[in-house]
Amino acid sequence: MKLTFPIVEPDAASLEKGRLLFAGETDFVKGVVAMDGMPPDDRIEVCFAGRSNVGKSSLINALTGRKALARASNTPGRTQEINFFTCGESHYLVDLPGYGYAKAPIKTVEKWQRLLKAYLSGRATLRRAFVLIDSRHGVKSVDEEIMTRLDKSAVTFQVVMTKADKVKDVEREKIMQQVREKIAQHPAAYPEMIITSSEKGWGVDVLRAVIANLV
Repeated sequence: MKLTFPIVEPDAASLEKGRLLFAGETDFVKGVVAMDGMPPDDRIEVCFAGRSNVGKSSLINALTGRKALARASNTPGRTQEINFFTCGESHYLVDLPGYGYAKAPIKTVEKWQRLLKAYLSGRATLRRAFVLIDSRHGVKSVDEEIMTRLDKSAVTFQVVMTKADKVKDVEREKIMQQVREKIAQHPAAYPEMIITSSEKGWGVDVLRAVIANLV
């Protein structure tokens, strides 16, 4: 896999720190549908956002080494809650509802949007959002909407490319250029991307290291 765009390249110590963090216990805490149901904000928190079927659940499962920790589904829009998982004794992993699924009822979409806005603005321990982008499609308008919301909420975000194994090198370069141009327009965006494939295991150790090094 030939890559010429800015990507994260952690050192050996960071990779080991990430390995140790995710070697610990990872458990589902709860699914939240309102802010008053949030667990205590007493640990470092990272969240995962992405279009429906971008591969969020598969990536969380790959990160934790737990095949069924987060429910993967071929049915877009299935995740309708903010799902919290513990990661060791120091982190929460947070799976946000998938967005951009046109067939979801309007009232349901509006409810998701209100909850998402409240969550992003109201969690003092949220250190980074990971915005997942499908390597086959690049940034869509719904992705730009979530990036703009993160800008407004002053939440630093980093793009994680998913399903990188599904794209040939030449096409991947074109998609990466499009993604690079889009994130350059967002002040909350972290400049370096993380390239992953849950199926092949690409980039999983890198993402673990990035999460482990957040303080």
